[in-house]
Amino acid sequence: MCGIAGWVGFDRDLTVETTTIDAMTETLAYRGPDACGTWVCREAAVGHRRLAVIDLDGGVQPMSVDTEAGKVIMVYSGETYNYLELRDELRRRGHSFRTESDTEVVLRGYLEWGEALAEKLNGMYAFAIWDSRHAKLVLIRDRLGVKPLYYYRTADGLLFGSEPKAILANPLAKRVVGLDGLREVFSFVRSPGAAVWEGMSQVEPGTVVTLDRTGLRTHVYWKLETREHVDDELTTVRHVRELLDDIVRRQMVADVPLCVLLSGGLDSSALTALATRRPAEPNRVLRTCSVDYVGQRENFKANELRGAHDTPYVHEVVRRVKSQHSEIVLDTAGLADPEVRRAVLAAQDIPVGLGDIDASLYLLFKSVREQSTVALSGEAADELFGGYRWFHQPEVQRADTFPWIAGLSRNVPHNEPAGLLDPDLLGKLDRDSHLQDGYRAAVSTVDRLPGADEHEHRMRVISHLHLTRLVRMLLDRKDRFSMAVGLEVRVPFCDHRLVEYVYNAPWSLKAFDGREKSLLRGAVRDVLPRSVLDRAKSPYPSSQDPAYAVALRDQAKRLLADDDPVFAMLNRAWLEDAVRDGAAVIGPSTRHGLERVLNLSTWLDLYRPEIRTS
Repeated sequence: MCGIAGWVGFDRDLTVETTTIDAMTETLAYRGPDACGTWVCREAAVGHRRLAVIDLDGGVQPMSVDTEAGKVIMVYSGETYNYLELRDELRRRGHSFRTESDTEVVLRGYLEWGEALAEKLNGMYAFAIWDSRHAKLVLIRDRLGVKPLYYYRTADGLLFGSEPKAILANPLAKRVVGLDGLREVFSFVRSPGAAVWEGMSQVEPGTVVTLDRTGLRTHVYWKLETREHVDDELTTVRHVRELLDDIVRRQMVADVPLCVLLSGGLDSSALTALATRRPAEPNRVLRTCSVDYVGQRENFKANELRGAHDTPYVHEVVRRVKSQHSEIVLDTAGLADPEVRRAVLAAQDIPVGLGDIDASLYLLFKSVREQSTVALSGEAADELFGGYRWFHQPEVQRADTFPWIAGLSRNVPHNEPAGLLDPDLLGKLDRDSHLQDGYRAAVSTVDRLPGADEHEHRMRVISHLHLTRLVRMLLDRKDRFSMAVGLEVRVPFCDHRLVEYVYNAPWSLKAFDGREKSLLRGAVRDVLPRSVLDRAKSPYPSSQDPAYAVALRDQAKRLLADDDPVFAMLNRAWLEDAVRDGAAVIGPSTRHGLERVLNLSTWLDLYRPEIRTS
């Protein structure tokens, strides 16, 4: 796993811009702490920071191949899980290899198949190729959007990077956020291709972007398509298991220490059990890691979202699979630490998130990295198998909006509390229209299966929205926090073969036992304890220590004293009311608002953006 950056300028000499490309690359140092490299010619410059995972000595980048027509250069981030099969095929086609890395396989695959290479890859990846034979830049991103890739058009070319910070390190990129960007910040949805910063875009998942002197073009090589599912229940369950066995086997390949992130829920427990059956190294005990909070056992109170404390289920799985387990226990001081908040915001580049859950995830990954370089995560299983409770709530199924908005609004604040935003800004944002426009656009992309009844089609729409909208936000969060500490997190449930198969299974199969995630439960029934199989969905844990919210309140008071720039966007009166209350227990809405205030203030201090609201 790595970080990439680059600059194409057709009307300038980039050989005199080495300082700038070095600066762009250096912003991604934490994504690749093991090595760095740049390559520059007159029209193009690329940079790479490496986290060595496969072929530690041979996978150095930028990687190049000299052809009779010119040099082809690549910088690559990610993993290709079918690289061994592709290497064998390329060898049969006459290619020879200097290294054992998947990077070289991808580069030589481009020489053989051109941009069509993307259709042959199984993995998580974002990479850039400068093809000097045609003076052309090629940007390719994986199907589900596991790995990020951004670009920014310039007068004579383009800037690109794994994260916005790499692009913003170039003087040509302006640090401007307008109303469209603020709508992304203050809504719990993300528009396809949006990057918050004006002039910046994301390469969308499953897409190839090319740039030459004639202009920029995009080509979608993969999208989630509606197809008829012909397998019966037993066959479907068996095939899901076969796919999971193959996926876990492929994603256990690494030349560095590997672990599984274990929460005690069905998703991560399933991966743990399957990984135990296919260890990365023979006779090596699998490592597992979990997170908990100081005092959580005493402070935990069950609610509609979280019905039980995770730790007892984690311990039961560990006893079952006999893994080498580490329990990472976080305290309130760490979660509320302003320096941790700065690290989280620096990793994200934009002030969006889930408060203490983000800080917790960052600290968890930081601790995991002390023992492992690669981790497997159960991310995306809920979106794929219908794990969220709102999938099964009739009122949410009928709601004319994004289902997680309808589902969360009944239980927890999914946005800032009423009165937090400056009233003038709130009116300009017109978030209701933004939300509805995004929803209509998303729904219009879902094909209806011939003969499907209204309920079946509606559930297909809901599944599609989760897999093409919500999951992208969660994958981006996972990538940013893990790579901020140099940890590669792999996501087996994002294998496109599994996604295509399960997405097209009818809803009656996805809930064949009357519960959430029926197909996954059926596929791993033989490897998990009954208590975990029967456990209801429980999201990533949030601290329930009252001292956490009190610490937020104390920090927020200082913003009032300092007349912080955040009040250009937020309502000062709301914060004055919030910090005036001296109660030891602070409600969830106020707590969430305090997190939003502190995040925005920290982001403004870190990035000094120009905010344009007219």
